[in-house]
Amino acid sequence: MTDAIVEITRCEEFSAAHRLHDPRLSDEDNRRLYGPCNTDHGHNYILEVTVRGPVPASGMVMDLNVLMRILREKVLVEVDHKHMNRDVPFLQGVIPTAENVAVAFWKRIEPELRPYAGCSLRRVRIWESRGNYVEYYGERA
Repeated sequence: MTDAIVEITRCEEFSAAHRLHDPRLSDEDNRRLYGPCNTDHGHNYILEVTVRGPVPASGMVMDLNVLMRILREKVLVEVDHKHMNRDVPFLQGVIPTAENVAVAFWKRIEPELRPYAGCSLRRVRIWESRGNYVEYYGERA
């Protein structure tokens, strides 16, 4: 084992639809706030998940195949080719902005990493388009 701390990242792609709409606001206020995103539309997203930890004797902070399985089972199967407002139970009641989706994904992924000694979830990045992404680093105390 070395003293090196390394971050590893797994990328996955998914397609999903959503509508940005706050039921507490009027239709006019929603159109003003969210513009064209106030209508049903979709994106081809890229999800990047970064895990941080020491490099053990195996040389792997975490088996990337295990991380891939976690992402596919806990997130992608739920959101790929779905309407995030209607079809995704863990997003019910959430306005599915990229920011809110990143936080929701973190909550799904982070508990799955706890059994892996030394590993911690470092970042969830969601690309909503080529020019736009959000990053979430978890709650800070």
